[in-house]
Amino acid sequence: MKIAQRVAHIMLAASVLTSVVACAPTPTREGTGEYIDDTLITGKVKAAFAADPNVKATEINVETFKGEVQLSGFVAQPADAARAAEIARGIKGVTSVKNDVRVK
Repeated sequence: MKIAQRVAHIMLAASVLTSVVACAPTPTREGTGEYIDDTLITGKVKAAFAADPNVKATEINVETFKGEVQLSGFVAQPADAARAAEIARGIKGVTSVKNDVRVK
C-alpha cells in the first residue's frame, strides 16, 4: 500500500513539473506571461494608431514578440511610416520597433 502511494506521489510530482516546464519561454517561443504582455502591447499600439488622425490604423499590421514590435503594411507617404514607428516606440513595454511599412 505504501509503495503504491509513493509511486502515485512521484507520478503526480513528475506531471506537475512537466506542466511547469512546458510554460517556460524558449528563444523561439514565448511563455504564457510574455504572450499576454505582447498581446497587450499590440493592442496599445493599434489603439494609438486609431487615435492618431495621420496614421491609417487599418493599413498597418502590428506584431509583437518579446516586446519587439514589427510594423508592416502600406502608407501613402514616408512621413506616415515614420510617424507609425514613432507612436509604437512611445508605448510602454516596447523594447524595439522594426518598421517594414512600405510607401505605395
